[in-house]
Parts: sequence; C-alpha cells; structure tokens
Amino acid sequence: MGADIDGVIETRASGGGWEMRFDLPDFGLGRQRFAWECLFGFGGGLGVERALFDQRGLPDDVSEPVAGACQEWHHSHSYATWAEVAAVDWDGPLSDGPDYSRVGVWRPVPGGELALDDVVWAPIEVLDAAEQGFGEDLMPSEWPQGGEVHLNGAVYRPVVLTPRMFVPPDGSWGPVWAAMRELAAVHGDENVRLVVWFG
Repeated sequence: MGADIDGVIETRASGGGWEMRFDLPDFGLGRQRFAWECLFGFGGGLGVERALFDQRGLPDDVSEPVAGACQEWHHSHSYATWAEVAAVDWDGPLSDGPDYSRVGVWRPVPGGELALDDVVWAPIEVLDAAEQGFGEDLMPSEWPQGGEVHLNGAVYRPVVLTPRMFVPPDGSWGPVWAAMRELAAVHGDENVRLVVWFG
C-alpha cells in the first residue's frame, strides 16, 4: 500500500474565514510521487533538498471541511497561496548539485540544437561509456566538470533537478493552477490557497 494525496483549494472570504472551493481529488492527479516531492517534500525518492512548499503543516484557519477531513493518520500537510505558486521559478534548482544517479537526455531538435528530452536513471550502457571515457567508474554526479556521454544519437549529462522536470506548470497539475489563477482574479492572489495532505 502507498499514500494518496488529498486536499482542497480554498478562498478567503471578506470576513477573513476560508471557504473550500475545489476538492483536489476531482482533478484526477493520481499517485505522482516525484511531483509530490518537488512540490511538498513528500513521496518520491528523488532526493530533493528544497521542495517548493515543504511540509509546512496544516494552517490553523483551514475551512471547516478540511478540519473535519484531516484525521489522525493523515500526515505531511502543506499549503501554498496562489501568490506563491505564481512566483515559482520552475527552472530553479531543487538541490545544490547534480543528482547522484540520474542524467538528462539531450536530443537534437529542428535546427540542430540540443534540447532536454528526458531525465532518467543513468542506463548501464551510459555508465559503461562514462567509465571508458573518464577512466574510472563514476556516477553522474561525480563526472568531471562538463563531462557528457554521446550514445545512440543522444547526449547524456549530469543534471540538477528542477520542478519543471517532474511537475511542469502546463502538465497534469496545470488544471489545478488554472483553477487557482481564476479564483485569484476575483479574490486576490493572497486569498486563494491550496492545502494538501497525504494518507
């Protein structure tokens, strides 16, 4: 068994209290452990050092449905206002250095430039090619400065993880952000927030 995400989008009324507007499970996000880790510091095994909204706890002034829904066995609560989500640098680093065992896969795009196509566990053939090229058995984070492996038309490089790699703003979480953005246009950026928990 694994954990599931739950949560709500709330707006703050003119009187100061928060009201539930959307139930997060209605967005059909499923178990996206890497996205959870990048956003909320829970779940994925990526080794993220600085999640965007890292397990901040449950706000004291949550709406009544949230207060009633959060049970003893729920955990890893967090939240973020639309103002905070809107200010996210989706290409900002989530850690201080390259990931230990993952590499970025760059492939040619029209025009001949290389573009990041994927982030994967370093395949054994890439590690073997790196050992041959660098003269020793090294994981991607240990490759020399500027080190890369060319194999089967792709270029493999050490990569510093960013939110865009696992939870792009226009990806599966896009409808959540769109709902918050629309509410913020009416209520104000600081008066719309996402509250999440796991269990």
